[in-house]
Formats: sequence, C-alpha cells, structure tokens
Amino acid sequence: MPAEAAGSGAEPRRRRRGRARARTEALLHTLKRSRRVKANDRERNRMHHLNAALDELRSVLPTFPDDTKLTKIETLRFAYNYIWALSETLRLA
Repeated sequence: MPAEAAGSGAEPRRRRRGRARARTEALLHTLKRSRRVKANDRERNRMHHLNAALDELRSVLPTFPDDTKLTKIETLRFAYNYIWALSETLRLA
C-alpha cells in the first residue's frame, strides 16, 4: 500500500546510503593506496612508541650482565616478576 499512498503510482524512491558519487577504478585505487599508506604510518608509529616504552622499562630493570637486552616478552615477564618480588618484600617487612 505504500506505493499507492505515493499518489502517482510511480516507483518508490531509492534511498542512497553513504557517499552518492560513483567512483572510478583509478580513484578507488588511489583511495585504497592512500588509506594503506596512512595505516602503515599509524602502525609504524605505534610500534615505535611500544619499543620506546619497552626500552624505558628495560632501563629500570636489573639485568645480569648489564649488556644483555631482553626480548619483549622476557621484559614483560621479568617486570611482572620483579614487581611481585618487590611487593612480597614490602609485605614481609
């Protein structure tokens, strides 16, 4: 009945969703490439900040010998255990 309610009996209007313009193959390729470059840049920055934070964490953890560089997972596990040991020392003191 909604088509009858429209009055002239014309076909119902189609609703457009999102962007209305049709995009060419070249434009789509350019947009995809641009998005990928931006995503890669964000990921590179994220990893840079993560590695900087892990380096800062390594600098405050006691290691033997001093020139040993712990892996990321070793750094996190060692930090967890070190904090637990310090907490236990405080608890027992």
